[in-house]
Amino acid sequence: MKRIAVFTSGGDAPGMNAAIRAVVRSGIYNKAEVFGIMRGLEGMIDGDLIPLAADSVSNIIQRGGTILKTTRSPRFLTKEGMQTAAEKLQKHSIDGVIAIGGDGTFRAAEDFHQYSPIPFIGVPCTIDNDLSGTDYTIGYDTAINTVVQAVDKIRDTADSHNRLFFVEVMGNDSGQIALMSSIGVGAESLLIPESVTDMEHLLYVLDKGWNRAKSSCIIIVAEGDEEGGAYKVAEKVKSHFNQYDTRVTVLGHVQRGGNPTCMDRVNATRLGVAAVEALLAGRKQEMVGIINNQIAYTPFKNAVKQHPPIDAGLLKLTAILSN
Repeated sequence: MKRIAVFTSGGDAPGMNAAIRAVVRSGIYNKAEVFGIMRGLEGMIDGDLIPLAADSVSNIIQRGGTILKTTRSPRFLTKEGMQTAAEKLQKHSIDGVIAIGGDGTFRAAEDFHQYSPIPFIGVPCTIDNDLSGTDYTIGYDTAINTVVQAVDKIRDTADSHNRLFFVEVMGNDSGQIALMSSIGVGAESLLIPESVTDMEHLLYVLDKGWNRAKSSCIIIVAEGDEEGGAYKVAEKVKSHFNQYDTRVTVLGHVQRGGNPTCMDRVNATRLGVAAVEALLAGRKQEMVGIINNQIAYTPFKNAVKQHPPIDAGLLKLTAILSN
């Protein structure tokens, strides 16, 4: 394993740079040359590889985004795209590749294996925390802290004006961000894709809050909720409760940015080093993760689209504390 390549792919997440840094310095420590693939899978097809030295990753552990840039590449998913990418990796004498990303990245890496024997190891990096094989993905902790900070500010204005706020957070298929942040901000209710939305119960909770003269109400809505998102839910509620001054805030891509938390920096560093060590040990087509604070390995096919179930105990907490 003399030459290792690393790339970031899919949606960016805080901690990607910390993982890149760990891969580069761990690779160099183990006497390997490390190359960065610019622009993810698109750059792999174009052969856009650059050598990475130890000083090239200085002062990036605290930065959000990714210095290697990232894309989603429909071109890579074609036979021609994968064949071209395989040729470009071979041209650069790459012995192993570390993929930093999420579900789509690892599915692409698994499919790519039929065109190239070069081993891939995945580092789970997505704010949605929707991969099996790790307790927490890189970027998740920063994202939920970003939501909490934003909603704390919204609560200030909600209290001042006796308002009802519907706050939409990211999560098309996963309610992990919504669940954890709703507990953290003391939300009155939570709407997520993994559970059936009971509008009657939501109206009951809001009615009870109004009768108790609550000064504000916060409802956290995952964007993939079956009712169609925060705006549609707010419209339905407003038709029943004209007494509420109702507002909607969509946090959107602010959840992807910002400096990674200490937890994300530490996890990214551990996983980056573990990915290099996995390649050196001869492992392939696996994702490295952290389960019960221990490094674990999960085949790509078992890590993707196997969303970890929502913690029923945490859901119960939201119901208890909304009273």
